[in-house]
Amino acid sequence: MWDRVCSHKNFTRVIFSWWNITLNEDNRKKIWNKVQLIGDEIQSLLKPSPFHPRGRNAYAHIALSIKDKYGCSYKDIPDDQYEEVILFLENLRKNPN
Repeated sequence: MWDRVCSHKNFTRVIFSWWNITLNEDNRKKIWNKVQLIGDEIQSLLKPSPFHPRGRNAYAHIALSIKDKYGCSYKDIPDDQYEEVILFLENLRKNPN
């Protein structure tokens, strides 16, 4: 019944039901489209890194930022946090690093 485990920034473990609480398909697609749009915008704004000699991947940067903040992939975030994720993405657009 419970098949997703996601840890939050306060290091507690929360179990989400796959069919009840995670993002629905429409919200998941909207977030991914937003990630792509913002990724295209911030690609040139990301600071160079010696670990990425051919340039940093803006999409991976956004995905890791989401994972750092929420402790799980954007696909596994609860549906009731959709608006919060959108606001977080807008903040990343303004402050990419």
